[in-house]
Amino acid sequence: MNNCDILIIGAGAAGLMAAHSLVKAGKNVIVLEARNRCGGRIHTLNHELFFKEAELGAEFVHGDLPVTLGLLKEAGIELAPSGGQMWHYKEGRFVQEGLFDEGWDLLAKKLKKIKKDVSINQFLEAEFPGEEYHELKTSVHRFASGYDTADPDLASTFALRDEWLNEDEGAQHRIKGGYGPMIGYLEAEIKKAGGHIVLNSVVNEIHWRAGHIKVVTVDGYAYKAEKLLLALPLGVLKATMPAQAAISFRPPIPGQMEAINKMGYGGIIKILLEFDELFWEDRQTEEWVGKSLKNMGFVLSDEEIPTWWTQTPKKVPVLTGWLGGLAANAKKNLTDEELLQQSLKSVSHIFNRSIDELKARLIAYHIVNWTNDPFTLGSYAYDTVNAAAERKILSHPVEDTLYFAGEYLYAGAVMGTVEAALMSGRDAAARMIDKN
Repeated sequence: MNNCDILIIGAGAAGLMAAHSLVKAGKNVIVLEARNRCGGRIHTLNHELFFKEAELGAEFVHGDLPVTLGLLKEAGIELAPSGGQMWHYKEGRFVQEGLFDEGWDLLAKKLKKIKKDVSINQFLEAEFPGEEYHELKTSVHRFASGYDTADPDLASTFALRDEWLNEDEGAQHRIKGGYGPMIGYLEAEIKKAGGHIVLNSVVNEIHWRAGHIKVVTVDGYAYKAEKLLLALPLGVLKATMPAQAAISFRPPIPGQMEAINKMGYGGIIKILLEFDELFWEDRQTEEWVGKSLKNMGFVLSDEEIPTWWTQTPKKVPVLTGWLGGLAANAKKNLTDEELLQQSLKSVSHIFNRSIDELKARLIAYHIVNWTNDPFTLGSYAYDTVNAAAERKILSHPVEDTLYFAGEYLYAGAVMGTVEAALMSGRDAAARMIDKN
């Protein structure tokens, strides 16, 4: 069982999609996964820890995405609507606005005119130097860091322009039952076709030469193959000893490692709070806000945990908090209890409820510190100014033996998404098949 045609390290969306394609092509495949489950940054809770259905990782389908929707159709899984109003809480009041407070039209106009790529901070300083643009720059900085989990001093303006100007806000979805069933479908199809998935397998050594792979896990198991696909998060590939998931290549692959270390990778902390009722829809909240929040989808704020969303249009008493980018990196070593207290304080300020009341109404909570998770070490990739050159290096196999796949290798408007991971895995498998 320890010998195969192709080894894959990582049973996230990219690794499983690649394995699915490879086993259908008749390849003998083994997937090694460090966790005790498949899915990676996809983790759906179904009737666990009081949560009837909740996403600890990826949650939305950002647009009518062909690979994701095609796979869901193949699996017989339906989409669910996602929507609701966007609110901002600032200076003690609720304001209904878009993602950017003001100046979006001017921002879009200047983004379209830029000819040379620079970091988004360099772009903002050059194009919006006056104090009158302070709020606009703050909004852009917050969005790049929060939503894209990027360092604005490094993030590519070209990449953010492609994403922001092409996002289809009218085609946002969730998946009925969450992303978990999609992962379960891939897992079942791989096994049905004769592939093997080995959980709790932390790889720390890769010995290779052209056409020969030997992988060694921390518990001493060895696996051999002709080719290897590394479908790991960028944070794990960047990791060095003594990190638990750090991998040594023998011989080293300096060109690829240099490219990996130049690519952008963010941080994220996600908080789920389940209450006894949807208190943000009650009369007390309506009197505080001056308007009904019964169709609230998102609320953005300047609190410690700034972004919160609901399950609208489903009526579920869960608030999901999101802290991304540099702010998540700064808090990555906080305990769950400290993060919970900051979350409750943030919700308390936004909705004008005492912390004691929120604690009394809190049924369950779950905090996912992906930035400190040993098998993720961050959120998802963002393009730096030179990312295209680094991506080109990593998209080519090393001596037709070492291949890479992951959302960080995707170039397009939906970077950092499940779609990007699935597409990368599918494309890597196609390259491996074509080489034979």
